[in-house]
Amino acid sequence: MTTSVTTPTATPLDTLRFDAVGPPEVADVVARHLRLLGATPASLVAPGREQGAAGAELGGGGFAAVEAAVAWSDAPAAHGIGDEATVQAATGIMAVHGRRDGSPRGLAADFAATATGVLTVQGMLAALLAQARGGVGPTKVRTSADRTGLLAVSQYVAAAGADEGEAAELAPGGPPFTSADGVLFELETLDPGAWAAFWRALDAPADVVRSGWRPFQFRYATACAPFPAALHATTRAHGWEAVRRAASVSGAEVCALRTLAERAAEDDGAAPWSLGLLHPGGAGRPPAGTAPAATAPAGALPTRERPLAGLTVLEAGRRIQAPLAAHLLGLLGADVVRIEPPGGDPLRGMPPACSGISARWLALNRGKSAVEIDIKAADDRRRLREMAAEADVFLHNWAPGKAAELGLDAADFAAVNPALVHAYTSGWAGRLTDAPMGTDFMVQARTGVGEAVRPHGEPGAPSLMTLLDVLGGLIGAEAVLAGLLLRERTGHGVRVDSSLLGAADTLTAPAQRRAAGGADPRRPAGFRHPLRTADGWVAPADTCAGRAGAYDLRELPTDEAVRHLRAHGLTATAVTTDLADLHHDPRFAGSISRDAHGAPAVPDPWSLA
Repeated sequence: MTTSVTTPTATPLDTLRFDAVGPPEVADVVARHLRLLGATPASLVAPGREQGAAGAELGGGGFAAVEAAVAWSDAPAAHGIGDEATVQAATGIMAVHGRRDGSPRGLAADFAATATGVLTVQGMLAALLAQARGGVGPTKVRTSADRTGLLAVSQYVAAAGADEGEAAELAPGGPPFTSADGVLFELETLDPGAWAAFWRALDAPADVVRSGWRPFQFRYATACAPFPAALHATTRAHGWEAVRRAASVSGAEVCALRTLAERAAEDDGAAPWSLGLLHPGGAGRPPAGTAPAATAPAGALPTRERPLAGLTVLEAGRRIQAPLAAHLLGLLGADVVRIEPPGGDPLRGMPPACSGISARWLALNRGKSAVEIDIKAADDRRRLREMAAEADVFLHNWAPGKAAELGLDAADFAAVNPALVHAYTSGWAGRLTDAPMGTDFMVQARTGVGEAVRPHGEPGAPSLMTLLDVLGGLIGAEAVLAGLLLRERTGHGVRVDSSLLGAADTLTAPAQRRAAGGADPRRPAGFRHPLRTADGWVAPADTCAGRAGAYDLRELPTDEAVRHLRAHGLTATAVTTDLADLHHDPRFAGSISRDAHGAPAVPDPWSLA
């Protein structure tokens, strides 16, 4: 195996300066990520920029300044989408998150705003990368939280618009479970045998165990798990130590829900990703010269071309995190080639389908080409290394240690391509010694996300919407863009590591700061609970939720209820309860299209100019 030395302190935005303004839910994320990438705060506000406009500017170091504008919504103000609560309501986040409870409800954490901040940094990095590659590149980036929200629920939107119905029931129910001594915990296994063995060890009825597997298995896709109540009764009859023993003998894993205060006490303050220069002992590539500020040299990328055009990404990803990261790179112009097992990705056939292909799979993988590789076979591994020799990025989310075991780690690829960006999107990034399986719901449980998404007075419960897989995919794409820019500036290949743990800490950072300061980290009771109408739900903005709650809207149709609140000076919008309705929702007119297979496709999260 080739050896390499990694320099972990490399920063792609060294010598650049930034300014970030606007709502702190977004601006704080942008500022922290730019700072962690090496930029320093400075006043760069352009003379023509509107006073009070939300966004950021990044420039210096020979780069033309890139300006980012951020909005809550692309819709007219009259539609009432103007903060986190109303974005969650309109885009369907409340509907998906609320499936387990049987009615829409808001996430108490600022998920849409946090993700918008990450997407904003992505757009700015992509613009700088285009400059570093020898082109003029875009200098203006626009993001909006409502587009971010649509991206976050894109798999659920695709399923709602598929040719056939869901394969699993959409009904209330799901983890966490509770032990006899009051411990709330998550259960995880991908193996039906381990599932059955766990419940047998707790003396659960066999028929109940069988009927519970399918909704448990599909909870990642449906955001609910209506399995039999007898399963909850089974765990409530056993103490936590008995539950842990059952997990140990069965091969399943359990994780007690941690509090935000516990996570804050152990948080090491690490960045959500790490970047390291690879020095395999051979030459890399010549570093890019000073980026042009105005004119491009001969052969430069056309201004209208997407910033990653001409780059090749090899993606060996399963489920959501890595495929979403690669999908975003593809939207920015990269040629994405999926590395799939013999017979293809089995998730291609996961119902519901559009033109015979899984609608959910298409939401993350449309436009990618695919090559079947058996990574267990030496000849195919050699073939993969040959492909990597001609690529710019290799991105995977294999189990920890798998890449090194197969001879497909960063050092191995650096031997054939010293300029490759090797990206690994994992669960824990090796940062916790006692970490359980690195899946979305287990990471939510271990890091206090289950508490952060529920307001004060409610038991913690990880959301069954795949929050961390989505945010982890966004952070993974952000890290790859940073790695590509670092490669252009240094001439060396880069190892990039990101994780669901990094996504969790990014999402809960404000709550962790409150906890570390001794304050209640949770939002007040009833926070972001929408108001019932005669035929649906209305969500008021956070700043006027208390006043809106004083009105009884239960006998008013939803549209009239919204008008009633607005007539009293309150900001509110209707809650989307059926994601299929987003296709003709006037708040998103023309935003959602259909791909070549007829599957719904949400708009790109950025506009570049």
